[in-house]
Amino acid sequence: MRRATLITPVTILLGTLLGAAAWAEGPAEKASLTLEEAVALALERNQQVLIARAQADVLKGRYREVRAQALPSLTFNGSALRWRDPSFLNSSSFDKIPADFRDALQVTPANLFDYNVSVSQPLYTSGKVGTALKLASLETEGVGVDGARVEQDIRLRVIRAFYDLILAERLLDVSRAAVQQRQMHLDMARTRYAAGVATEVDVLRSQVSVANAQPELIRSENSVRHARSVLNNLLVRPVDYPTVVLGELTFIPQAKTEAQQIARQAVEHRPEMQRLRINELEAESQKKLANAENRLRVDLNGQYGFSARDPANLWNHNFTRFMFTVSVALPIFDGGRRSGLFQQAVAQRKVTELARSEQENVVRLEVQTALDELERAEKTVEAARLNVHEAERVLTMTQDNYRYGAATTLDVIDAQAALTAARWNLLQGLHDHMLARAQLRWVMGLDPLEKAEPLSGDGHGGN
Repeated sequence: MRRATLITPVTILLGTLLGAAAWAEGPAEKASLTLEEAVALALERNQQVLIARAQADVLKGRYREVRAQALPSLTFNGSALRWRDPSFLNSSSFDKIPADFRDALQVTPANLFDYNVSVSQPLYTSGKVGTALKLASLETEGVGVDGARVEQDIRLRVIRAFYDLILAERLLDVSRAAVQQRQMHLDMARTRYAAGVATEVDVLRSQVSVANAQPELIRSENSVRHARSVLNNLLVRPVDYPTVVLGELTFIPQAKTEAQQIARQAVEHRPEMQRLRINELEAESQKKLANAENRLRVDLNGQYGFSARDPANLWNHNFTRFMFTVSVALPIFDGGRRSGLFQQAVAQRKVTELARSEQENVVRLEVQTALDELERAEKTVEAARLNVHEAERVLTMTQDNYRYGAATTLDVIDAQAALTAARWNLLQGLHDHMLARAQLRWVMGLDPLEKAEPLSGDGHGGN
């Protein structure tokens, strides 16, 4: 019985600790991700996106703060006072009072209890409150645009990191295939040397070729680790997390579109341009706000409550105390403050107009650059596909010739290097083409992540 009594608490403690550990670890994350899943995960976790959303919440609170200036303000006030005031004893005429009457005067402490509700309401502010509300609304909209820009940038960075990892993995496959081909040729050279139909030089050259391929293989392995670390960083995962990307480098022909049409769309939809247009509206509102400074202002203030020496009378209507006032203020001289504010607003409007004009030129340049890069990538893919096909044929023919003694080891090594370079160029071209498409959509102010299915695929063209 004593043993059972000891085992039960131990069992409960172990169960509690194991349950807490499982709860702390939480559900296992999904290691394999598609591009859409990676982008969604980054938008959910990335600190820059979260900061932009938090800033939007800050502006919402600021808008409510400004709006409160146009609404009535109600305050409950209460006080309890005990006081003794000997002011009449210090009067300059006190000594002229007859002594008998003067001796009868005694200063005694008194109580005074008071509570009331006060209200203040601006009746007329020359448009100052309304303009401030518009400014706060515009800034809230501007922060929302800034948040959209941050999300667009994160999408593009995730897409680039995703395809960088795919490219690194495919290039690693090419490096391994190159090492395997050179090892096969080394085995063939050794066989021919053993049969007496090849020289020792052929074997040594083949061994050097295999050794020379190892550093490139190591660099490819390091590139895969680095690309995965960059993607994990964007996904707010540990840099050594075994993330697996599900996708291929595909070739999707881009429909021909006029550069001017794309530029017009970019100027209209880019978050930077939207933000600058909002800044212009803010500058115009600042001018109106400066004009409203030191103008006529009318305010209503009032109090209603009770005031009595005896707390029992605080609910007696005979002790009701109220006061309502309408105040009018019209500043006459402000030392040039209003004119200074107006001058600042005019200058700021000019600055925003120049900034918008400059950004339009930058956007048009980015559009042209993106189109040129897309065209370059398309032509690279077309040429690289043909080169891979021809390089494969050349290597096969050279290996057959070497087998029958019609080619040398140097010929085989050259053919292997040419095929490896062609495959690298094809993979790099496919990678650049996919990023160029995403970059063009980003430049146009669209979501860099394409939702449409690929029109044509080339998942094995680079292997």
